[in-house]
Amino acid sequence: MTRKYLDMNQHDALYKVARSYPGGIEALAQKMEISANVLRNKLAPTIASHYPSFEEVSVIVEICQDAGVADATRPLQALLTRHGMAAYVVPQPEQIGNDDLSQTVCRVMSQVGAVAEAVSTALLDGVVTAAEADLIEREFQGALSALGEWRARLRIKAEHDR
Repeated sequence: MTRKYLDMNQHDALYKVARSYPGGIEALAQKMEISANVLRNKLAPTIASHYPSFEEVSVIVEICQDAGVADATRPLQALLTRHGMAAYVVPQPEQIGNDDLSQTVCRVMSQVGAVAEAVSTALLDGVVTAAEADLIEREFQGALSALGEWRARLRIKAEHDR
């Protein structure tokens, strides 16, 4: 049976992100200057005797972000979700373009709509599966990121308009 890796399980998410690094776990291990076998054991969700340290998790996320791996911060979001907290990427001023704030509002509303759709779809049969809950969590993270971007854009505009 093939194992289903969930995006909102911090162990699964870290494993998926590391595998998505260009060249895979072997290339990531080389970049981290550790053995590919050791890294593979630390990342494998099914091996309970080996775990990456907080520092190793942070380094993996950082290296994957630098390499442009999609959703490189997902393991951090999943960890916080496990503890009833939420995270979003705060855009830096140099990452914020000059597009109209109304476009940002539209993105926020679109993301909130995606959350509502995921919840509505999951509740159609009265049962929320692990995969549906995972999708709902991902949509919530997207909505939080859009809200964080909106907030950052408004702050930058307020600074600029002084």
